[in-house]
Amino acid sequence: MEKSTAKKFHIDKTFKTNLITYSIVIAAFIIVQILISAGQVSSLMKGLLVPLCIYSIMAISLNLTVGILGELSLGHAGFMCMGAFASSIFSISMMESIPSAGIRFFFAILVGAAAAAAAGIVVGIPVLRLRGDYLAIVTLAFGEIIKNVVNVLYLGKDSNGFHFSMKNAMALKMEKSGTIILNGAQGITGTPKNSTFAIGVILTLITLFIVLNLINSRSGRAIMSVRDNRIAAESIGINITKYKLMAFTISASLAGVAGVLYSHNLSSLTATQKNFGYNQSIMILVFVVLGGIGNIRGSMIAAVILTLLPELLRGLNAYRMLIYAIILIVMMIFNWSPKLIDFRKRYFHLNRAKKERV
Repeated sequence: MEKSTAKKFHIDKTFKTNLITYSIVIAAFIIVQILISAGQVSSLMKGLLVPLCIYSIMAISLNLTVGILGELSLGHAGFMCMGAFASSIFSISMMESIPSAGIRFFFAILVGAAAAAAAGIVVGIPVLRLRGDYLAIVTLAFGEIIKNVVNVLYLGKDSNGFHFSMKNAMALKMEKSGTIILNGAQGITGTPKNSTFAIGVILTLITLFIVLNLINSRSGRAIMSVRDNRIAAESIGINITKYKLMAFTISASLAGVAGVLYSHNLSSLTATQKNFGYNQSIMILVFVVLGGIGNIRGSMIAAVILTLLPELLRGLNAYRMLIYAIILIVMMIFNWSPKLIDFRKRYFHLNRAKKERV
């Protein structure tokens, strides 16, 4: 009887926590829409709305690998790159075959997620045998390899079909009426701009739904048991490789979805160090660490705050990066200082005791 009551309490608590997370996203969307209707949002801030969704999805998906699986991955931008370029190539190739922009974008999302998931499986099978710093180094190398490979690829299309080369555009040997889709380091131009803030919010909610339900499922508990004690998990028959690969692949596919949003928000797409390099992966890791490793809601909020902050401080140009650095340090201390953690726990239990008395 006591076990069933405790289980019901845990389910109710989890449901309420998840509901709060979804409500925060929906409330933020409604507030932004009201501000836009009232003309209170500048054009610069409107341009940041889709990137906010992109980085939120990236932070949530990386937290699945870093926080829930307990493995340090520094190649998350590589999976984003896979999703971005695969979906852009699909959208441009299918503009005549699928005239409906909505249907074409829906399939582009699926293609981007599938391409990133496939990359996650290919990389994960050998890489997840490593642990700690070794895993971080290999995933970092993967991200750089993907970016550099994309920069030497040339892809074109004419009446005879697709043409592929790794030399130059002339080596494609297409008809004069053919079009170059991927032009090496110059990237892709002409991707339809289908990404909107509403679609970004919907994809963020779907990402939250997938990750939160996975965490609270039987598979999620198995993944966390591998994280907490690998030997104990293996001793009770948990397939470590299976669950590690599952978490890594789902994380990669969600990063691919963020890449689809990213590519369909730009007129041109290039695989540069700024867009898909290790700096991008480190930035996403910063969101996860500052929001709290394993804290899905926290990483999402940290991604939003740290994306908005540089733009909000643009008026203080001389001190902008100094203030940004100070805020990062304060957030780190607040989240990870043992004394502050104990204080928050005591404060939470004190408030809870007061509510129970009432």
